[in-house]
Formats: sequence, C-alpha cells, structure tokens
Amino acid sequence: MAASEHTVLQFTPSSASLSARVHPLVIFNICDCYVRRPDQAERVIGTLLGSVSSDGTVEIRNSYAVPHNESSDQVALDIEYHHNMLASHQKVNPKEVIVGWYSTGLGVTGGSALIHEFYSREVPNPVHLTVDTGFRNGQGTIKAYVSFILSLGDRHLAAQFQEIPLDLCMIEAERVGFDIVKTRTIDKLPNDLEGMEASMERLLALIDDVYKYVDNVVDGHVDPDNSIGRFLSETVSTLPKLSPSALDKLVNNSLQDNLLLLYLSSITRTQLSLAEKLNTAAQIL
Repeated sequence: MAASEHTVLQFTPSSASLSARVHPLVIFNICDCYVRRPDQAERVIGTLLGSVSSDGTVEIRNSYAVPHNESSDQVALDIEYHHNMLASHQKVNPKEVIVGWYSTGLGVTGGSALIHEFYSREVPNPVHLTVDTGFRNGQGTIKAYVSFILSLGDRHLAAQFQEIPLDLCMIEAERVGFDIVKTRTIDKLPNDLEGMEASMERLLALIDDVYKYVDNVVDGHVDPDNSIGRFLSETVSTLPKLSPSALDKLVNNSLQDNLLLLYLSSITRTQLSLAEKLNTAAQIL
C-alpha cells in the first residue's frame, strides 16, 4: 500500500530574529512629508535607507517619500521617482541602502502587502515602519514589521506581518524636539533654559527610578540582574569626582561665560539697529 501524501500548511519566515533601530531624522522627515501631502492623500508612503548589521539589526538612518495613488484594491507607486531619489541619495552617502519602507497611520492596512511585495524585489527582507502622525493622546505609536509567507505545499498563499523589536535612537536634545512634535498644540518653542529644565526633570525622574530599583533589590523585593548592576557601576564610575566647592566653581564659570555671550550679542544687536537708523536718516536727508 502506497504511503499517502499530506500537504502541510506552514509559515515561512522572511528573516530570523530581526530588530530595528530608527534615528529621529527619519521620524521628523515622515512627519514633514505627512504635513506636505496632497489634499486627497490619506497617508504617506516612502523608502527607508540605512544598513543591516551582522547580528540582524536594521539601522534606519534616512528616508524619502514616494508619490503614490491608492484605492481599495490596488496601489500605484511612482517607481521612476523612487529610483531617481535613491540614486541621488547614494551619490551623497553610498553606504546607505534600501532597508524597507514606511507608511503613516496605525498598523498594517490592506494595501500594505502589495507595497511590501514591491520592496521585496528591491531588497531581501524589507522592514515595514508605521508612524502614527496623529499623535493621539500625545503619544506617537511607531512600530516595525517584517513579512512572513503563508505556504500550502509549494504555493505561496498570503503574507503575514509580524512586529519586531524597535528602538528609537535619540540623544537628549533630539528627545526634547520629539516631545514637541508629539504635542499637537503649543504656544511657543522652549528656549535653552526651558529645554534644560525639562531635561533635568526627566533626569531626576530616572534617578528616582534607579534609587527605587536598588532599594527593592537590597530589600529582596526584586531579583538582582547582573547586567543592570554592571551598567549602573560603569555609569557611576564615569562621573567626575568633584568636591561641592569645585562643582559650584565650574557651574559659576560656565554661567559667567554664557552671560558674557548674551551681553556681547545684545551690544551687537544695538549697534546694528543704530547703524540701520542712521543709514535711513542719511537717505532721507
């Protein structure tokens, strides 16, 4: 009796253990393109540029929007524009290659599979980045996905998107700007002192969290983590060992330098204003 053959329904992963890191320039570019989108466009689609490390981490450093027309059953991309923009970017930075594509909105939509199929022909295992430019409740939902292929025997039936870990690479100054972008209404941009105050408040909150974690570990409420302990030890060891008087002197010297720069800039503005008024009066006479 011949052995019966069974057709197995299975998922084929497009990549093994991928993760992504996105730089703030990409988020700002996407938000800017969304603001400048055509009136009839509901979302913005574009190409992600960067690199892929040996451990599978996708570094997303740049992006550009791609014009498109979208309906309920089809999506048309301007492929010529996409290739021209890619060539222009690689003239400036040839190390940046296509790593995926982005779209604005919450999550994956019906036409995402068609667009992802196009980028799969451009680069293997593209990453799909979604950015909620509405910033609902002051939160910007940013997620990254990869595609998994659903196969029935040798036939590819469909593609499934699965979320992968995503890390936002921001220094403190960039995070202040990102917090402003997430605020839908703002009276004015913060000056340097207000930005520093916000950074110090965030730093104090983080220090309080560290204190609470250390106290919980000492009291036995939380299991110790050696990696966190080494990180805290290395962080503390990098701090300069200054006495309170030396620290006050350092801060006061820096403050005096800043006040001197403000004074010189004020004098310069006054001189320019006087020169402009004298020139105007001379022309009238």
